[in-house]
Amino acid sequence: MPNDNPPGLDEHLAKLQAPRPGKRWRERTRELLRTAEIREHVLATVRGYAHTDLPGPNRGVPGRGTALVLVEDESARGYVWAAALTGEAAALDDLVTVIRRAGCVTAEPVWDAALANAAINALGAFGDPAALDALRGLEKELRYPGARKQVQAAIQAAAALQGITPGQLLERGVPRHGLDRDGSLERRIGGYQAVLTIEDPRTVRCTFTGAEGRPLRSVPASLKGDDAHAAGIRELKTVTKEVRRTLAGERARVEGLLSADRHWAYGEWCRHYRDHPLTGVVTRGLIWEFEGRDGVWRAATPADEVLVTVDGNELARPEPGARVRLWHPIRATAPQVRAWRAFVDENAMVQPFKQAFREIYLLTPAEEETGVYSNRFAAHIVRYGQLYALFKERGWQSDFLGRHHDGAHGQAKGVFAEGGWRAVFYHEHAEDDFDHAPAYAATDQVRFERRDGRRWQEAPLAGVPAAVFSEAMRDVDLFVGVTSIAADPEWEDRGEDRHLAYWRETSFGELTASAEVRRDALSRIVPRTRIAGRCSIEGRFLVVRGDLRTYKIHLGSGNILMEPDDSYLCVVASRPAPTGKVFLPFEDERLALILSKAFLLAADTAITDDTIIRQIKGDR
Repeated sequence: MPNDNPPGLDEHLAKLQAPRPGKRWRERTRELLRTAEIREHVLATVRGYAHTDLPGPNRGVPGRGTALVLVEDESARGYVWAAALTGEAAALDDLVTVIRRAGCVTAEPVWDAALANAAINALGAFGDPAALDALRGLEKELRYPGARKQVQAAIQAAAALQGITPGQLLERGVPRHGLDRDGSLERRIGGYQAVLTIEDPRTVRCTFTGAEGRPLRSVPASLKGDDAHAAGIRELKTVTKEVRRTLAGERARVEGLLSADRHWAYGEWCRHYRDHPLTGVVTRGLIWEFEGRDGVWRAATPADEVLVTVDGNELARPEPGARVRLWHPIRATAPQVRAWRAFVDENAMVQPFKQAFREIYLLTPAEEETGVYSNRFAAHIVRYGQLYALFKERGWQSDFLGRHHDGAHGQAKGVFAEGGWRAVFYHEHAEDDFDHAPAYAATDQVRFERRDGRRWQEAPLAGVPAAVFSEAMRDVDLFVGVTSIAADPEWEDRGEDRHLAYWRETSFGELTASAEVRRDALSRIVPRTRIAGRCSIEGRFLVVRGDLRTYKIHLGSGNILMEPDDSYLCVVASRPAPTGKVFLPFEDERLALILSKAFLLAADTAITDDTIIRQIKGDR
């Protein structure tokens, strides 16, 4: 790190003692940055923050021992802000690295809240779409709620400067990464034409085509180790990585709009959604609603320059000012939902997330009775480590259960409707004998809160918007369905009495909304498979007729009962087996697992696994 600081610079930069500077501090900093020497010094200093090795072990974690600071310099916050005010692209990458190091994201974590928070807010003021994209990614990476709140504050501040909402800022700031409108990028590297393409909302592919015309999906051997083309290959790999990250961010952002009451003018929607090289790929995999002059909303999906309705006809082009919104099945009738599911299935339409087959959750009489809380997903036994990881994956924030003060009870909080509503999922440890964290937790109530300024106020369930309620309960259903011990096929064979009654009741019990959707999907998929003649869907089960026995696979847990005595069959799959070229209308590991078990059991005389054969023959 440079030591020859320009006179007076550190004194000025040290005056910044908050995450965001005031107007006068910014103006004075911009005056100083007009000097090339100072600009270079600022950029070199922040580069040092990003890449200089620190002495000693970096184990600083808030609340545990002494938290190390990344830089023992009172002017460090001022330096990161000054670097952002230069507008240099190199400063952007360095700021991201500083945030990752100071925010406990890197392999050697350091917790330096002051520097991390300042760098986050500086990144938000950078004025480059790539900076906004980086912030969105960091919000998921950062480990502590305080840092994530700073990301949200930085986005809000950047939006306020432009006089738009944070949602508008995010959708207008999606980087294009140099892609053409069709989501492709071409480079000539050596004797090969390298093409990066977004094949569908989940697949980014990079191919190399030489003179022989055969595309390769990896870097050709003749280009590896060739220094003349190393820079071009590195650039292509970097762009591919950035495109994948941005595409994943767009899938998550647009999915979040399902709980929001957002409308766009048709012209604005075309510009920021349909015609964007990355967002457009997500957009064209979804169903949208368009308001006609008669005030009626009509659903359609974009295909090139036209809008296709569920019956395959073209929807009349809306006026530029006509309103557009994202289609949600909770606003549709049952026949409309069935029709769109058939459309997605028959056209092998790859949706960026589950939309046509999306579960919906309506307020029940029991929830109307309780008023402010739901017990729909209470009293389940779940694997706590897996549950906590899933909270983070879905963007929920939760305190950690453990031996510490207030560690017996947990509250996971998920924000919906672009920050206007919050769901709170209560849970507690389900065992007393544990060290650091419990292996199992028990679920409890779900409550809802509405934002009131900077505070949250509890709201009655009847007052929660239908889409918000449905999306929140869908997340909770996911948490429980994925982490419940009922989905463990080996539980009964462990000889444990603890929670066994719960396991038996839930493993083959009534279907949840997600399992009902799985049943609908299977009713469309199974008839197209080679085992169709051996399968039928009966109530809660996919029934498979083998040569040795008949098997009932529960559509919720994926666990198996064998006729005629309903004896239990334990089949453990390390991963779902391939089921041939079967189109699955949405990503669902349980759906794939059920299909793989059906294919296995339909040919039960070909099974070679001794543990399975003994169970089928009754030799447990």
